Amino acid sequence: MIQDLLYSQPGLLNFGIFFLLATVLLLVVLGFVTYGILAERKVMGFMQLRHGPNQVGGPWGLLQTVADVLKLLLKEDTIPKLADRPLYILAPVIAFTPAFMVLATIPFTDKFQFADIGVGLLYYIAISGLTTIGIVTGGWASNNKYALLGGMRAAAQMISYEIPLVMSVIGVILLSGSLNLNEIVAAQQDMGWFILLQPIGFIIFLIASVAELNRAPFDLPEAESELVAGFHVEYSGFRWAFFMLAEYVYFFAMASLTTVLFLGGWLPPFAFLDFIPGAVWFALKFTAVVFLLIWFRVTLPRLRADQLMEFGWKVLLPVALGNIFLTAIIKELLKLF
Repeated sequence: MIQDLLYSQPGLLNFGIFFLLATVLLLVVLGFVTYGILAERKVMGFMQLRHGPNQVGGPWGLLQTVADVLKLLLKEDTIPKLADRPLYILAPVIAFTPAFMVLATIPFTDKFQFADIGVGLLYYIAISGLTTIGIVTGGWASNNKYALLGGMRAAAQMISYEIPLVMSVIGVILLSGSLNLNEIVAAQQDMGWFILLQPIGFIIFLIASVAELNRAPFDLPEAESELVAGFHVEYSGFRWAFFMLAEYVYFFAMASLTTVLFLGGWLPPFAFLDFIPGAVWFALKFTAVVFLLIWFRVTLPRLRADQLMEFGWKVLLPVALGNIFLTAIIKELLKLF
């Protein structure tokens, strides 16, 4: 664990080391965002019989996203005349900050984690919900009816799908007996990956996480065909880039959390493969989850707003409740035998 390398008492050395490590993690995440976007565009192109980016940076377009980022940084920063200027400026920061904060508690390997919090899963869920405040604030501060509708949709969607998301992991908590993400991974070493023990919970978690990420087919807050890009329609340049950065950092974080909760984190699928470093296993599982989420975006059409809400409350919520009861009953029956 990283904190084991530090002194027990806080001080400037601790601050300096953590600041340096946080900067390194930020650079890693920015690298993922840069090439995650490129990978998404290439996969989408492949599935739709297109080439995708193939000009900037060679035939694979390896520098296309870098060029796009430079373009956004150089674009004029426009603020609507009737916008609430302070809130308009602050909203992208409110949206991005929680996205980076949640990475602190995710264990990437048994030796690499920034904060081993006893209730790490609860911390993730609590902090991640704050981004919606930034989205709603941006939609309202823009003084644009389409942006406001997008912000309101984001709030309704978060409330509707946060509940099934939390309830889908209660089965994992019951089996592992902990909210600590390290202990959840350790429990899977003895019991097996929770995707096998909690298949219903995994499916609910996957669906609800896509909705929490505001990605297709649950991208109603943006909905270009209905709301002209929704809550960030009035944003341009680097402020718009902040909203996109928040989305893809959450993409990184949610794929990592899925790997930890259901795919055994850094654990190998079979004991005889434990000579391969845990970071390699984590990266492979993480990449599989990322590909699956991209596949959803390419394949599934966007739902209507009423279908989105009904599915969350009338389908996911009852199934999640049933999964909790089923898990509790099975756990008690196992104790008897």
